[in-house]
Amino acid sequence: MYENPLAQLIDALRVLPGIGPKTAQRMAFHLFQRNRAGAEKLLQALSLTLTNVTQCQRCNNFSTTELCDLCTSDTRLPQFLCVVETPTDLLMMEQTYAYQGHYFVLMGHLSPLDGIGPQDIHLQKLSERVQSGGIEEIILATNFTVEGDATAHVLATVLRPLGVRITRLARGVPVGGELEFIDSGTLAQALRERRQTIN
Repeated sequence: MYENPLAQLIDALRVLPGIGPKTAQRMAFHLFQRNRAGAEKLLQALSLTLTNVTQCQRCNNFSTTELCDLCTSDTRLPQFLCVVETPTDLLMMEQTYAYQGHYFVLMGHLSPLDGIGPQDIHLQKLSERVQSGGIEEIILATNFTVEGDATAHVLATVLRPLGVRITRLARGVPVGGELEFIDSGTLAQALRERRQTIN
């Protein structure tokens, strides 16, 4: 229907979450027809990000350096390690101002039906981080979904023999809810009321 480059742009925009074919088409036409400067800015930002952003060697979060700012900060509490599924979840935790420890980002959750196993969520790297010492409590802040619950269960099972206290966010977070869409007050309350996982 459209010239190939425009069709490719529409198809590329569809990789974004929640963007269907009609929305992608509207976005592409807007950028091309009304906001070419914005399109150029978007292109430069994407190119810069793809070239310069990698993952922190310690926590797995996105970073432009080997270790991210959170991992190198001397104001964070090293005895606490909060395990989250995604960088977006980490940002939500930070917005509560209720947590001052360190993080580990799984970059996903267990989902056998989708072929996502322990090796895909960096379980070995997390275990090595805990074994390196200094951590007294691990806070499992996975989503309260079927996959998030399964991930938390496996993490607790693997990490419990390492001799650290393991807690999980309290159920102030609604069942089926994802951290990305929860208000910071609710998330702060859930963090304050976290409890030890069941043995």
